[in-house]
Amino acid sequence: MLFFISALRAIVEMLGLCLIAQAMLYVLAGASREKNPIYQLFALITRAPRQIMAKLLPSRLGTVAVSAGCFISLFLIWIALAAIRKFI
Repeated sequence: MLFFISALRAIVEMLGLCLIAQAMLYVLAGASREKNPIYQLFALITRAPRQIMAKLLPSRLGTVAVSAGCFISLFLIWIALAAIRKFI
């Protein structure tokens, strides 16, 4: 059980770091970010969590708000998994 929680926490951590890297490239690359292969890789990795968050949030919110909400959710899940791992 401890291994499963640790593995899930590592996956959530990786997704969060990919969201941070994607946000940095969003700012640095500007309009040409869609042609950047690294940005495309991060977009591919984080597509599923961003789609889930887009369905949970109102449709009038933009992509930045969806990505920020996704990061906050992943961070809270990561903290919860750390607390669960500590008490097991």
